Amino acid sequence: MVGLNFKVRTISSLLQAYLTSKTYDNIKLNYSGKFFGKDLYDEVHLYAEKAKAIALMEQYDIIHAHDWLTYLAGINAKELSGKPLVVHIHNTAFDRSGGNPNPLEYEIEKKGFEAADAIIAVSDFTRNKVIKHYGINPNKVFVAHNGIIITDSQFDHSQFKIKEQDKVVLFLGRITLQKGPDYFIEAARRVLEHMDNVKFVIAGKGDMYHSMIERVAHMGLSDKILFTGFVPDEDLDKLYAMADVYVMPSVSEPFGITPLEAIRNDCPVIISKQSGVSEVINHCLKVDFWDINQLTDKIVNVLRYPVLQRTLREHGRVEINKITWDRTADKCIEVYHQVLSKI
Repeated sequence: MVGLNFKVRTISSLLQAYLTSKTYDNIKLNYSGKFFGKDLYDEVHLYAEKAKAIALMEQYDIIHAHDWLTYLAGINAKELSGKPLVVHIHNTAFDRSGGNPNPLEYEIEKKGFEAADAIIAVSDFTRNKVIKHYGINPNKVFVAHNGIIITDSQFDHSQFKIKEQDKVVLFLGRITLQKGPDYFIEAARRVLEHMDNVKFVIAGKGDMYHSMIERVAHMGLSDKILFTGFVPDEDLDKLYAMADVYVMPSVSEPFGITPLEAIRNDCPVIISKQSGVSEVINHCLKVDFWDINQLTDKIVNVLRYPVLQRTLREHGRVEINKITWDRTADKCIEVYHQVLSKI
């Protein structure tokens, strides 16, 4: 980071240094040749043990660990080096599970939050969960909203239409409880009671993927609700360009970058109020994830009224120009300075 008077090492960068160090083979022998864990949780603990060696090899002023997978490694690095620890929370065990957290993940998150000198959350929505569900002092939990890389859309929206007369409503994300695909499908069914020339596209994979396909087939809507499966990054902008409206009905969304990507591609968005991104954008339509009637009405209104659609596109595009990663980085640096000032 140019211009900073301190050195920050993220746990991921420390791992890279470890893997490329001249002493790598000797360090590995200290762990009886064990390099891969038997499962994810074993990997997390093994990673944390290896962080001890890394912490002693490297020079740095502050440690920054992202999400629960690296928290134990960050704690070990702090204990050995005496350097302050900042942990970043992108989504909690409560978000990933729909409110019933995995106890192992919850325990690691809680340890990380308690050991940290400062916590950076991606939204006030997430900050409040950290305080409420983990009993953390609010004074050490800060917010740095995510950002978006601004690019000019390279696509002619008309070339990606399924049929010229069809309107397209897009859902893009993991097909899991957290993302609310079941609410999207129910809203789609109700919209089709009012409008016939609409196709609903569900892009992504997840543990609810097959059950959602079966549900749509049972509803007799397989020709109206289409599943793409996994979509590679290079095709995402094309999907947004295809859509007349993007819907994110998440049950619990710590932030949610996809609405910003949609707006970047001149696609109006409807988002869940239960999301961090709803804190930073105003030129969109917002709805409680569970309110199928409101979601249905908002989809129909965007599809039926070109003026509303155009207004959301134009104002949304202007708004996201201010939601940059530079702003996020500045907030993180501000937290670093605050932590180091207390040493």
